[in-house]
Amino acid sequence: MDKLSPYAPLVARIFIAALFLIAGFGKLSDVAGFAGYMASAGLPPMLAWPAIIFELALGASILLGFQTRIMALLGAGFCIVAAVLYHNPSDPAQMTNFLKNLAIAGGFLMLFAHGAGAVAVDKR
Repeated sequence: MDKLSPYAPLVARIFIAALFLIAGFGKLSDVAGFAGYMASAGLPPMLAWPAIIFELALGASILLGFQTRIMALLGAGFCIVAAVLYHNPSDPAQMTNFLKNLAIAGGFLMLFAHGAGAVAVDKR
């Protein structure tokens, strides 16, 4: 087990980064639709591009293990805000999505607390 543990943070970063990279590139294919989705939560549609850029930068940073702690803290905040704005926990259909966002925020907080691990650009 001890021989595998140095690679656990890398695998965790790959899993979390995949979500944000795929979502960010997906939003690029329909920026107007994403802007409308943002507006449905009361956010200005002009925030679509900054949100997409943030998702892509977050995914890339976490994947590479670059500035992991600060990006993980920002990612946790992003997930919590998204959970509150878009996934009403009183709606049974949205409860799972709400909890998934909180779980991802928890993963980010673990990266914030413990860093990127040994296999990363930043070795802290």
